[in-house]
Amino acid sequence: MLIETARRVLRIEAEAITHLMPRIDTKFIAAVKLCQNCQGHVIVVGIGKSGLIGKKISATLASTGTPAYFLHPAEGMHGDLGILSKQDVILALSHSGETEEVVRLLPLIKRLGLPIIAMTGNIKSTLAERSDVVLDISVEEEACSLGLAPTASTTAALAMGDALAVALLQAKGFSQNDFASFHPGGALGYRLLTVADVMHTGEAIPIVEECLPLHEAILEMTEKKLGMVAVIDRERKLSGIVTDGDLRRFIQRIFGNRAEQSQAPQCFGEEAFAISRLMTQNPKTVSATTLAAEAVHKMETNAITVLVVVDDARYVVGVVHLHHLLQRKVV
Repeated sequence: MLIETARRVLRIEAEAITHLMPRIDTKFIAAVKLCQNCQGHVIVVGIGKSGLIGKKISATLASTGTPAYFLHPAEGMHGDLGILSKQDVILALSHSGETEEVVRLLPLIKRLGLPIIAMTGNIKSTLAERSDVVLDISVEEEACSLGLAPTASTTAALAMGDALAVALLQAKGFSQNDFASFHPGGALGYRLLTVADVMHTGEAIPIVEECLPLHEAILEMTEKKLGMVAVIDRERKLSGIVTDGDLRRFIQRIFGNRAEQSQAPQCFGEEAFAISRLMTQNPKTVSATTLAAEAVHKMETNAITVLVVVDDARYVVGVVHLHHLLQRKVV
């Protein structure tokens, strides 16, 4: 019995959302345009269950690039209307469209000349008649077996709010990096860090010119403790990279082969065994604006633990290491 009841609730609420799809029409586009062109904030208004849904819609709008506030209509009648400016747009939620606290606000909002977008289940209501754009969120039935508790209707309102927010996100060209800047904390924030947030910069970058002898490159690598050194050419652009693995394999080849052991002294002396002879040319790189999670994926795909960070002209601006990405909880 309980399982059947739960399944019935899910079916009714799923159908409520499905029935919204034909209503995504010119009125919906008009609502998107009003919010997109808003020079102030989208002020979301609602009370009761509609108020709770309104708070979530307001939060979603704000986190996806549309400045938004939630205004409790009762508090609005007692001073909070002061948050409104002439550049704002009102998004009012009321399933009945006759909620007293919301309806009482309408003349005051109109006096300020603010456009109103209504989300209501009654397109012939007072709220609908006094709004500039009406989004129909009516449902055939509530999922509550008594037909009393807002269930399918609040689901429909929430889904329409999400549709509005995501459409605005696309219309504004809101990017993944923009989203990251609005979510700096928590697990989501860690995943949305950019390479610029975690890379080593300035004096911390192991870097040598390609004409320098091998022993000087080893000293630089040892001092900076990143297990690599970036090699730059005469124009100071990235030419290659030498890792501690490259160095170990080179030493093993030199000292492990009797025929080549005679080369060992000059390799590590003051003579002209330049680091460029050992470097890997055209190494894997990444830009500072890349998401750190993407840098981790690139390392895993290429079985490497470090990436040189370069700008568009291939000047070295940083180094990002897998160990430090793990410490920052990127993965």
